[in-house]
Amino acid sequence: MAVLSFPKENDAAVGITYKIVSAMFFTAMLTIVKVLGEGGMPVGEMLFARNLFGLIPVIIMIAYTGHLHDALKTNNVGGHVKRAISGMLAMGLWFAALDRLSFPEATAIVYAAPLMMVVLAATLLGETVRIYRWSAVSVGFLGVFVILLPQFQSGFDVMHDAKALGALLALTAAMFMALTTVFVRQLARSENTSTIVLYFLIAGTAITLVTAPTWIMPTWTEVLGLVLIGVLGGIGQLLITQAFQHAEASLIAPFEYTSMIWVVAVGYFVFAEVPTWSVLIGATIVVASGIFVILRERSLGVERAERKIGAPLRP
Repeated sequence: MAVLSFPKENDAAVGITYKIVSAMFFTAMLTIVKVLGEGGMPVGEMLFARNLFGLIPVIIMIAYTGHLHDALKTNNVGGHVKRAISGMLAMGLWFAALDRLSFPEATAIVYAAPLMMVVLAATLLGETVRIYRWSAVSVGFLGVFVILLPQFQSGFDVMHDAKALGALLALTAAMFMALTTVFVRQLARSENTSTIVLYFLIAGTAITLVTAPTWIMPTWTEVLGLVLIGVLGGIGQLLITQAFQHAEASLIAPFEYTSMIWVVAVGYFVFAEVPTWSVLIGATIVVASGIFVILRERSLGVERAERKIGAPLRP
């Protein structure tokens, strides 16, 4: 885990499987977050637990590979802290949105993160974004508007309407998720995967300690829930790391959207939530646009590699 490896073509199915299973673990984690949040558990306390207990499976795995000492080596502490702050804001806003929106609705809005990533890639990373991706981004944001249409029809009053506030929180969470991806890309130029994951959890644990004054004394059942939030999230991160080691990121990224299957099922059977037509239609548009953006970036990546080596890579 400590050293990145180049994916092999025959590993693609394994990488995709890891990605799909990771989506299941993160859905389970978010289910517990929603249950505890609706029961009055402060977001800051859940964030702290997510990071602290998430360290357990991550450290065990890195130690098992014998690279714990290497994973602790870094020359970019500031970059890790910046990424952790952005990641904690994204996660905290998403946790807060889940307390105000249905599970499918909050998830569908957060799916806008890859679309926002295109905007940030053009503005912060200086990447050239052409008409195809800008068009996909525009269509994707139209899907977000469709999801939010009921809130707009009621005035989108975030001061008095919990759902409108939840939608705003989810949108802002998506923005910080996209920003976090930018920071991860920058870190990946000099840091290996295990170092990025480990320092995210360490820095996140330290940062979320500032929310301690808002915490409550949990019951034993809530303690178990807090532990599970961290452990499930940590295992989910490890599975994603393994997915990236077996297949290219652009290949497995679209399978993130399989989480909507689990989200709709959990929303219906656990929270008695039935997705509205605006959520279903809007989510379909956002997902389709996101997949197009991912596949377009994959195609551009292949073209850049071809130009670099002067020979075609496609069969």
